[in-house]
Amino acid sequence: MFTVAQIEKAHEKVKSGAEFPGYIQEIRQLGVIAFETWVIDSHTEYYGKNDFKTKSSPQYEHLKIAEVCESDAFRNYLKIHQQGKTDYYTFCQHCATTGIEKWIVNLEEMTCTYYNKAGDQILEEEIPG
Repeated sequence: MFTVAQIEKAHEKVKSGAEFPGYIQEIRQLGVIAFETWVIDSHTEYYGKNDFKTKSSPQYEHLKIAEVCESDAFRNYLKIHQQGKTDYYTFCQHCATTGIEKWIVNLEEMTCTYYNKAGDQILEEEIPG
């Protein structure tokens, strides 16, 4: 199975949202089938076949997640990030200020789904293959 170190090595190549699809393809080849990232500190739980699971350490100090989700503002920040105009930490800060608590990536369905603190689905996108 894969290790967090292998995933982090692949993630080092990601400078903005523009590199995200390539990162997804690389960790998919490692055997990752899904992952859940928490905006508060960017710790991530990775899932593989046969109930394999591993978890990364927090990547930064806790961010305060807004109680009220501003989905339109989030969508705008996401678009900017996907265009390569912001780095990962800035994107996470934008998620926090607009009320996004986490995202779940399903590598079998090639989707990324964003959720607010209430657990409501805010946006589901297809990941370009």
